[in-house]
Amino acid sequence: MSDLVWKTAVELAALIKRGEVSATEVLRAHLEQIDALNPELNAIVTYLPEMALELAREADEKQARGEELGLMHGLPIAHKDANETKGIRTTMGSPVYRDYVPESDDLIIERLKAAGCITLGKTNVPEFGAGSHTFNRVFGATRNPYDLSRTCGGSSGGAAVALAAGMIPIADGSDLGGSLRNPASFCNVVGFRPSPGRVPQYPAAMAWARLSVDGPMGRTVQDAALMLQAIAGHDSRAPISLEAPPSLFAADLERDFNEVKIAYSPDLGELPVDPQVTETIEKQLPVFSDLGCRLEEAAPDFRDAYDIFQTLRAWSFELNFAERFAEFGEEQFKETIRWNVAQGVRLTGADISRTEVKRTELFHRVREFLDTYEFLLLPTAQVPPFLLEWEYPTQINGVAMETYIDWMMSCAYITVTELPAISVPCGFTDDGLPVGLQIVGRPRSDFAVLQLAYAFQEATRFYQQKPPNQT
Repeated sequence: MSDLVWKTAVELAALIKRGEVSATEVLRAHLEQIDALNPELNAIVTYLPEMALELAREADEKQARGEELGLMHGLPIAHKDANETKGIRTTMGSPVYRDYVPESDDLIIERLKAAGCITLGKTNVPEFGAGSHTFNRVFGATRNPYDLSRTCGGSSGGAAVALAAGMIPIADGSDLGGSLRNPASFCNVVGFRPSPGRVPQYPAAMAWARLSVDGPMGRTVQDAALMLQAIAGHDSRAPISLEAPPSLFAADLERDFNEVKIAYSPDLGELPVDPQVTETIEKQLPVFSDLGCRLEEAAPDFRDAYDIFQTLRAWSFELNFAERFAEFGEEQFKETIRWNVAQGVRLTGADISRTEVKRTELFHRVREFLDTYEFLLLPTAQVPPFLLEWEYPTQINGVAMETYIDWMMSCAYITVTELPAISVPCGFTDDGLPVGLQIVGRPRSDFAVLQLAYAFQEATRFYQQKPPNQT
């Protein structure tokens, strides 16, 4: 049974549909893995094995009757605890929602269920997904399976750990400042931030908001592409959702990259990056030359990106938390959330409008850069996984991090451009800590990003290196 938990989602889906293994057998294998490893890792925080077994039995009966099966029929999944799930506790990592049970599913959950996924629980998050370190006062911290003394990142941290440890074959997540990409980098899995609107969001208080997106996580690029076939595609309730059909992601990931121009930037021209990260990534850069790419060190002008991100994030925090503060009391929320809301309260309309002008200028600078280079490579995270007891890194290479999100600007800068970006496993530091490579593509070139990530993955195959002491 243990062999099943290390098969990819694509492999498992095929085995189930061919009748070589049942959905119940696949689920039981993953439940055994969860029972063995989750008490130490703390990745899955609401655990529903009996419900999942009933769903798996129903899936097997459906298959036995010869009914049409969903794309991801029989695949076990645990949903991010920031996504609302009908009838299943959704805490958002906050004491004020400790016992909250939604009456409906978020759209991404609806689509995963329709595709045939078997829900077995929820994965841990930082409080309200704020910050890239998965700990909260409801469930505690989630540990990195490659080093239990280290963080797994966040906010989709529980999802990344569950994947890396073989507890689930596929996971959903969301990304504002790196919440799909950072934990993927820290846990040696794949996290893909698609273009805004690629995966529609509903319900959403700000239907035109574009900073936060939903997306897939998997152990392989193929698994991320499989999940996109289920969760992408237009929905009339989401005004920015893209019209392109989800079948786009069923196409062949193989591509000839001969003579394709690619830029690599170790720091986007200004960011401090831990030398261990730089060294690990640069060892693998020759792979792109081997693929036929023309690789050059270059970067767009990211002037103003820091201020743009901090301003728009603060604006969204004020909107999202003002009513909650009034209802529950500001003291019920962690200090970093209170700080971020206070930043938003101080903003004026002029601050926001001028920020949007700067963002437009930044977009065009990056777009013009990508007219020359089809892809931009850079570190996903500026540091390797840091110690569990730290709330966040306070310095990198002697440069002070003034806020709890300063250390994650290698992802946040990309967020404000709205470009598709993926973190793919890129090797390990001398201490055995995972490092991710971030691949950024042209506007709405989501599939092309997956293709380059797949080519790199197949040349390196770092995803096959399991965490130590795994069953």
